[in-house]
Amino acid sequence: MSKKLTTDAGQPWADNEHSQTAGTRGPVLIQDYQLLEKLAHFDRERIPERVVHAKGASAKGTFTLTNDMSKYTKADIFNGVGKKTPLRVRFSQVAGEAGYPDTYRDVRGFAVKFYTQEGNYDIVGNNTPVFFINDPLKFPDFIHSQKRDPKTHARSNEMQWDFWANSPESVHQVTYLMGDRGLPATYRNMQGYGSHTFKWVNADNKPVWVKYHFRTNQGVKNMSNELAAKLASEDTDFLQNDLYNSIEDGDFPSWTLYVQIIPYEEGLNYKYDLFDVTKVVSQKDYPLIEVGKMELNGNPENNFDEVEELAFSPANLVPGIEASPDKLLQGRLFSYKDAQRYRLGINFEKIPVNKPLTEVNNYARDGYMSQGQGPAVNYEPNSFDGPKDVASAKINGDEVSGLTGNYKVYDDDYYSQAGDLYRLLTDDEKTRLVGNIVAGLKTVSKDEIKVLETKQFYRADPEYGERVAEGLGLLVADIK
Repeated sequence: MSKKLTTDAGQPWADNEHSQTAGTRGPVLIQDYQLLEKLAHFDRERIPERVVHAKGASAKGTFTLTNDMSKYTKADIFNGVGKKTPLRVRFSQVAGEAGYPDTYRDVRGFAVKFYTQEGNYDIVGNNTPVFFINDPLKFPDFIHSQKRDPKTHARSNEMQWDFWANSPESVHQVTYLMGDRGLPATYRNMQGYGSHTFKWVNADNKPVWVKYHFRTNQGVKNMSNELAAKLASEDTDFLQNDLYNSIEDGDFPSWTLYVQIIPYEEGLNYKYDLFDVTKVVSQKDYPLIEVGKMELNGNPENNFDEVEELAFSPANLVPGIEASPDKLLQGRLFSYKDAQRYRLGINFEKIPVNKPLTEVNNYARDGYMSQGQGPAVNYEPNSFDGPKDVASAKINGDEVSGLTGNYKVYDDDYYSQAGDLYRLLTDDEKTRLVGNIVAGLKTVSKDEIKVLETKQFYRADPEYGERVAEGLGLLVADIK
């Protein structure tokens, strides 16, 4: 027996194909409540898209711990070999809008929400281990440069290259983006990184610094510019469709989670600033340690409920995992949840896909779409047995000192690691990297932007800069 069609208020719906009119050819009646409700709901179906990472795909799965990490962290998710934790992952494009082709060159988001026994824990990273900037004050400007020109309303190579040329800390990430990794063959074939440095604290309150690495078990594969352009016109949702279809076919993709563990004091004195997200920590200095396996084995049943309303934040931390003094991370701790409050409303964490497994008890009340509040006391301190502080969840403090002010904390060595990355590439990879950079910079009208950016490549590695200069027809003397 089929289900009865009803209004949102539960009343039976008599006719869903024909509006009420005054006679066969008469005007539509305002009394047709069902028509008005249907149109009014339709008019409001689109919530604001994400400011960044608007286009993406998601899946659900399980994380299985293969190596007990209690030596380093008291976080329940990483204690007890064999422990399984449900999760959701969202892969995304950073710059484009919701209808953006999947195969345009871009950094890809790699966000994981773990539904742990101590609340939700989110690792919100990318498919590259570094980022373009290291201060949150520059983030809106960076994103503006990647979006649309306010006059032409078109994507502008000039805007993004101008920003990068005037932000030398970006050269490491630009080298990743313009190389093969800027066009992953599928979401299944790309790595993931927490990018920032985080802090783990064990049961003895001993801290260490940690970096996250998700290594794909399908192997790293990328696609050519030619194939990417072809797919952009033939299947704008290629990466999304590949992920969905592989899971539907029972070919479940997986990643192995590794961490780099850096002793606390050693990290504070590391040869590079540990909290500068434009730099990596050498795996020769601190090798990868296996933690567990993430497998994706389920597709969303409803994309809006489970993907569009899925909300991540690096502020979703659990006991034993804490933020570091990384300035960009500190800004993200506020901005991500604030963006979700704008996009989904103040009660976005009550949406089923965002609800933790653990019981929620606090004194926040009301707001749009609030429900199930009951008569419980809504203030503290109180004498009515309201929820109490959990002393064991206090953070492990970091020592701070100095005068307040606007500081350029990180050093000016923006180039050495970008040069190291360039020298790691094969000859073919270098040729493709230089070709992509030249193709982008050739469209820039101002020679000063081309020269300024090429100087950065030269400082990273002379050969790197000279090859870009040659491709652009610049005099090498001008970039030295």
